[in-house]
Amino acid sequence: MFTYRLSTLVNTVTGNIAYAIAFAVARGELFGPQNRIALHLLDIPPMAEALKGVTMELDDCAFPLLAEVVATTDVKTAFTGIDVALLVGAFPRQKGMERKDLLKKNCAIFEEQGKALDQYASRDVKVVVVGNPANTNAAIAMANAPSIPKKNFSALTRLDHNRAQSQVAKRLGVPVQNVHNVVIWGNHSSTQYPDVNLAYVDHFPAQNIRTPIRPALNDDKWVQGEFISTVQLRGAEIIKARKLSSAASAANAVLNHVQDWLQGTPSGKIVSMAVASDGSYDIPQDVMYSFPVTCAGGDWKIVKGLKIDEFSRKKMEATLQELVEEKAEAFSFLKK
Repeated sequence: MFTYRLSTLVNTVTGNIAYAIAFAVARGELFGPQNRIALHLLDIPPMAEALKGVTMELDDCAFPLLAEVVATTDVKTAFTGIDVALLVGAFPRQKGMERKDLLKKNCAIFEEQGKALDQYASRDVKVVVVGNPANTNAAIAMANAPSIPKKNFSALTRLDHNRAQSQVAKRLGVPVQNVHNVVIWGNHSSTQYPDVNLAYVDHFPAQNIRTPIRPALNDDKWVQGEFISTVQLRGAEIIKARKLSSAASAANAVLNHVQDWLQGTPSGKIVSMAVASDGSYDIPQDVMYSFPVTCAGGDWKIVKGLKIDEFSRKKMEATLQELVEEKAEAFSFLKK
């Protein structure tokens, strides 16, 4: 039985994503019933007392797989020897704050965390950045951890992927598990491009009877209009309705992301991950961009050779432009 060391920023001030993740991981939902977990919980010093409360709750659950809880406000303690890092927390945009101010705040946070990963974490640590702007924050952390392979850094677009899959399933009136291979391209933002050109629906999975999504939907106006905008703006709509940002769905997406990364995707299954570009699809090297990927043996691979139509290319370039500009502005704040 292997013991995984996982670090997550509990982020008790601004949301419940990491709170939900911590208990799911402790139950064995991430690493399976055959592995024990040492859970490192990191929060900011003003939340130290609340962090004690989270630890007490974890103790009270008496999880058989939970070998150890390390609750700390110290980055070194949190990151020492960890196998997986879930960087959930980021500085939230506040009233009157300009975009450059937000980028500057988060640049400092993820510069520090990148350096801590570089110094203290396992050399094969898997890093998932959830805190927004996730793609750019991941790029900052990666740039500050030169001893860790670039392929070990990622940003979460699985929530967008799940949202797209769900919207298609509802439109077709089929179980969501019958919809496969939707793709999220680009940034985790309102410029992202949800793409169904590769997707298909299993009408009768046991008989391997499947139909490509575009002809199954038979509604290009919806595919190129309402579907895209619904996925792009889903987070804002949830905030409007709930008065809080996505929490349970985001936590679920983080688990999906790491499960596929570590355990592998089933044959023929494609998922979306924001990873450092290798130049595929004319996306510049090292831009943290969401691609269609498959996973095996703890590694991911970008799905190559997909045909990109003119409509898709324009959408992909628009989200790339946002990422390039965002990255350039954020990196201008890095310490020299």
